[in-house]
This record gives sequence, C-alpha cells and structure tokens, in this order.
Amino acid sequence: MAKVLVAARVNPEDIDVDLDKLVNEIKARMPEKFEVVRHEKVYIAFGLYALRLFIIMPEEYEGGTEDLEKVLTSIEGVSSVDIEMVTRTEAF
Repeated sequence: MAKVLVAARVNPEDIDVDLDKLVNEIKARMPEKFEVVRHEKVYIAFGLYALRLFIIMPEEYEGGTEDLEKVLTSIEGVSSVDIEMVTRTEAF
C-alpha cells in the first residue's frame, strides 16, 4: 500500500528555541504510524530559523494531516505549523 509524504514547516515561538531538541521532542510525540524521515533548518529572517519536516504517514489515514498538526502545535516551543506539501509515494 502506498503512503503519503508530508512536508511541514514548524515555526518556533522565538529565536531562542533549540531546534535540535525540538526535533527530538517531535519524534518522541509522533503517533505510531507516523515517521519523521528527514528534517532541515530553514532560514526565515534576522537569525530566526524554522524546521521543515518530511513525515511519512499512511495513505488512508482518517482526518488527513489534522492529527499531525494538532500534535505539532501542542509541543512547547512551537508557534505554528504550515503544511507545505502532501504527495503520495511508494518509496517508503
């Protein structure tokens, strides 16, 4: 069965948020069928960076990315989440 690859940008609350610790917290809080396969820091402006996460999830997951967004925004240090891309893949 195919899966879905989601690219999500996680915006920190401020410049002092440790993005490496934030990635570890996100990985620990991911639902069982979700997997962070890659992450990168994205420069925004004036020394502020965001995280771009690439997450694999089941294709037929009820609710789409809504649960993913709820988990990410519930983590301390996260200001907002933007879903940048959702695409079907069979590579994972």
